[in-house]
Amino acid sequence: MVEANHMNSEEKCCTINSERKSHHSPEVKKNLTSRLNRIEGQIRGIKGLIEKDTYCDDVITQIAAAQSALNSVSKILLEGHLKHCIVERVQDGDEEVVDELLTTIKRLMK
Repeated sequence: MVEANHMNSEEKCCTINSERKSHHSPEVKKNLTSRLNRIEGQIRGIKGLIEKDTYCDDVITQIAAAQSALNSVSKILLEGHLKHCIVERVQDGDEEVVDELLTTIKRLMK
């Protein structure tokens, strides 16, 4: 995953004017948006299955597929966060970011 970094010298990777922001390239944003749109469709489909009294196991299978798709989005976001935000903040001497990262990973592993 390659991301362009188009920021001036006063802007940090994840902090712009002291506000925390992401910094995804247009390609990554498009990829994430496309994935989330598909997941949104999956969720609507699951709702429809429930409304049609579809067999529980079939619904659970679709829920598992949606969860897997969300996990894929999380992995893409986490990779970018590690490669850019975390590295930059550690290089700047902010070691507290490691605790933040550990909390994030624990949340993802629930």
